[in-house]
Amino acid sequence: MTPKNAAQPRTSRNLNGWLFIGPSILLIGIFLVYPILRSLYLSFFTGRGMVQSFGGFDNFIRPWNDPVFLQALSNTTLFFVVQVPIMLTLAILLASLLDSDRLRFVGFFRMALFLPCVASLVAYSVLFKSMFATDGVVNAALLAAGIIGAPIGWLTDPFWAKVLVILAITWRWTGYNMIFYLAALQNIDRSIYEAARLDGVPAWARFLYITVPMMKPVILFTTIVSTVGTIQLFDEVYNLTEGRGGPANATMTLSLYIYNLTFRYMPNYGYAATVSYVIVLMVALLSYIQFRLARDRS
Repeated sequence: MTPKNAAQPRTSRNLNGWLFIGPSILLIGIFLVYPILRSLYLSFFTGRGMVQSFGGFDNFIRPWNDPVFLQALSNTTLFFVVQVPIMLTLAILLASLLDSDRLRFVGFFRMALFLPCVASLVAYSVLFKSMFATDGVVNAALLAAGIIGAPIGWLTDPFWAKVLVILAITWRWTGYNMIFYLAALQNIDRSIYEAARLDGVPAWARFLYITVPMMKPVILFTTIVSTVGTIQLFDEVYNLTEGRGGPANATMTLSLYIYNLTFRYMPNYGYAATVSYVIVLMVALLSYIQFRLARDRS
């Protein structure tokens, strides 16, 4: 017997399909495709505010002579190179510890480590600013322990301001990545570890040669997600420095610079759009490199 759907004309079935996906395509076009194309169009125009004129490739040449852009690019690269490896290494080590059946209160520790990523961004930024103030609890504890001889200017010294941003991001997102690793660890067959243990393989070797290789797809996923998040870093720096990227642009990132070009300084939409494409190129290049490295090691 011929199915009922087969009796319908092909054009009618195709029309029904387009009617179902049409609203989604329309929304994607309005809120995703159009802004991308519009920003690319704007990147060829120069001017202030609504007064724009065609500038050709001037906006693409300007960043390399812009000291603030170069500083923001350097800071963003530093945060990526330093913070992402530290965060992911901590996440996988914590996941390995919390995957143990012999650890008591394991549920509490998992929840405690995951909670920072769901905490209010503004609340935790205010908390960090209070804790790391010159007369805050962190400096008081370090002074009491004799580790430092004078209070550290966490928010006023360029070096320590970078350290503070790295600490804040690591505190907030380590638990998020740990959950992915923990889920991956629980899907590894325990008999593999038992066999390796019976063969006398030490714990560090089991971790390096069994755990890490079998978690490679999850590690690749978290690396790419963390790369994208760090290259687009905005929220933490904005809240910790009140949108200024200080001191002396020491914590200025590309996303914060784009925001300032658009809303804080005299609006320069064309130049801001051009800088945004630097982020696009960085994310695309780094993601491609990570995919290639993962494939070459397969």
